[in-house]
Amino acid sequence: MHMDRAQYQLFEVGCGTLALFCGAHIPGAHWLDTARLESAPLYNKVSDAALLALLLELGIGAHSTLVLYGRNSLAAARAAHLMLYAGVRDVRLLDGGFPAWQAAGLPCVSGAPPAPLRCASFGAPFPACPHFLLDMAATRAARYQGGTVLVSIRTRAEFSGATSGYCYIDARGDIPGARWGHAGCEGDVDSMSDFQNADGCMRPGAQITRMWASNGIEPGRHVVFYCGTGWRASLAFFYAWLMGWDNIAVYDGGWYEWSLDPANPVLCRLDTPETA
Repeated sequence: MHMDRAQYQLFEVGCGTLALFCGAHIPGAHWLDTARLESAPLYNKVSDAALLALLLELGIGAHSTLVLYGRNSLAAARAAHLMLYAGVRDVRLLDGGFPAWQAAGLPCVSGAPPAPLRCASFGAPFPACPHFLLDMAATRAARYQGGTVLVSIRTRAEFSGATSGYCYIDARGDIPGARWGHAGCEGDVDSMSDFQNADGCMRPGAQITRMWASNGIEPGRHVVFYCGTGWRASLAFFYAWLMGWDNIAVYDGGWYEWSLDPANPVLCRLDTPETA
């Protein structure tokens, strides 16, 4: 679908890759670093006040039409989920991201990102969709709600407890009762190959729906996605949102936050098999 550039705002989203953006990017694109959306040590969302200030600085309001892309589609998905949480009503991902743009032979430009035009106000209550994001307390409570299913967007090895998946996460295992929602190639937390074709574009929604349904993950339930720190879960969330699933959320802290609290139950399926 053709869109006049005046009708939308285009952002490349990355993590510490401004130099790559300056070397080559899509014409008209602004720059957004995920470091402004999440904070150490757990890489959870920044405060609502900080998120609102960032969106106003970038000229993003509730009525904006955003087109996001990345060299890594997960970075753009992380931003997309938080934009929807904030209440931006029209959020889109460039399917296949910057690699797909380059593969198509489309034009690129170099140089620093243009200065954004600040918004005076967001134009709606903020955040407008707080139900799209759960903290750890809400996720603990959700485990005991019959209509809720926790969905682990991690590799099979991570889900089973064979590996934590991350060099900075020591604990192995997963949240008891969670269902496996698939992810990508083993050993690669940037891969979502179970959801994407070889070119990085989204597989057909019906195919994803069947994959999830085989593990009891269905749109009629309250579905809470999580992964290690939120990026893979954000892409699963965005795909579900595109497919019309409306009762969905991301557990922001994911396995990293959950595993650090000794009060939280942990299941290693290598030792204690559980049907998922």
